[in-house]
Amino acid sequence: MKTEERAEQRTEPERGRRSGGRADLAAAGGAVLLVAAAVLVGRNIADYARVLYVHWPPLLASWYPHIGPGTAAAPAVAVAVVAYGPGLAARLRWRTLLPICWGASLAWVFSLALIDGWGRGIAERLTTKHEYLRVISRFDDIGAALRGFNDHILIGPPGNWPAHVAGHPPGATLTFVLLDRVGLGGGAWAGVWCIVTGTTAAVAALVAVRVLADERTARRAAPFLVLAPVAVWAGTSADGYFAAVAAWSVALLALAATGKVRSPAAAALGAGLLYGLTCYLSYGLALIALPLLTVLLLARTARPVPLFVLGALVVPAAFTLAGFNWWEAYHLLVERYYQAAGGFRPYWYWVWANLACTAIAIGPATVAGLRRTATAAPGALNTLRTGTAAAPQRLVLVVLAAFLMLLAADLSGMSKAETERIWQPFMLWLLPAAALLPDRGRRGWLAAQAAIALLVNHLLWTGW
Repeated sequence: MKTEERAEQRTEPERGRRSGGRADLAAAGGAVLLVAAAVLVGRNIADYARVLYVHWPPLLASWYPHIGPGTAAAPAVAVAVVAYGPGLAARLRWRTLLPICWGASLAWVFSLALIDGWGRGIAERLTTKHEYLRVISRFDDIGAALRGFNDHILIGPPGNWPAHVAGHPPGATLTFVLLDRVGLGGGAWAGVWCIVTGTTAAVAALVAVRVLADERTARRAAPFLVLAPVAVWAGTSADGYFAAVAAWSVALLALAATGKVRSPAAAALGAGLLYGLTCYLSYGLALIALPLLTVLLLARTARPVPLFVLGALVVPAAFTLAGFNWWEAYHLLVERYYQAAGGFRPYWYWVWANLACTAIAIGPATVAGLRRTATAAPGALNTLRTGTAAAPQRLVLVVLAAFLMLLAADLSGMSKAETERIWQPFMLWLLPAAALLPDRGRRGWLAAQAAIALLVNHLLWTGW
């Protein structure tokens, strides 16, 4: 009986995958209506109350139709991925598929960024008045800068940090300081660094999905991880880099917990080290603890925890010994947030308009996949007790953890606007939900993903 029940569990998701096409389209249509409502309501607020502090609500963008060097390249990349991506993802050897996905992600992000041109699209992105590169000279003495970091978070005291420096722990700024120290200074190297490292997040997600669900599910997710609209913002900020660090923490813990790596101990230690670094790149990324916990629940083991914790203490210990107080800095940041636009942006609007931003960034295919995730969630949650989850159900649990992260960030009130950029580390784990879509129509969904990215990048100026 148990064997028959388990077989039934494993075939039911397959049946569900082949049906529900109209409901998928309805979910995507619902996302379109949500975005339209956010645009119309936001436009009304912006015109009369002027408290949103974004020019094209709900996105932090301006209406600016334009073309550039990437105008020819980006559609060519999209057509190639739509035409050949699903087939190659199914046929290539796994060790070949991973670098191919990274290369395709690089091509997609770079080509989208180059629609704005080399300077405005890449080299000058991290040199604006809000960005990290504006304070490189103030870190000539790194120890002194860390000890006095918290003194410059609030608006008011002389020499307060630019918005992005004040809004993140100093690990973010130190990344670019260290790049400068090794001879890779300036906006061009900083932009290239963020794109090259950030696009490895897709590879990390594939590795994690393969060991937590199965290889077939990971292969189905691969083209959607490459051709996501969120790539528009991965090429314009440091948040793509943050997403990759967080993603590799999850992937390494998944390898350690399942034992599908030569040295599980080294993987667990590395996962902890990267999680510690993640928390010192962005305060909100402490929420990555949710998918990390999900990894342990799916693997049904706590064996990697001691080494993970040991690794996770390294970066916090180093910064604390250097004189930086993370908790004090976070509370000062909350005060700084409400000193600036965060204190004026209406919570009642952004608590749902943030979800409209997310719908744009993850695209209609992911929205349809999330519908299937919601439908399968009760059954998937039931399998946690018995440990009999099929691969699609395991994927559902990973996606649910990502959605909980995003929801917690949304309800916190510390993410009012700009979430199409800030939530990249959370949105990454929503993208594999598209693997739940049926084979029929997958290229159409991929084309829709690409179309959203191309329209946003050509019609709007998504500057930071």
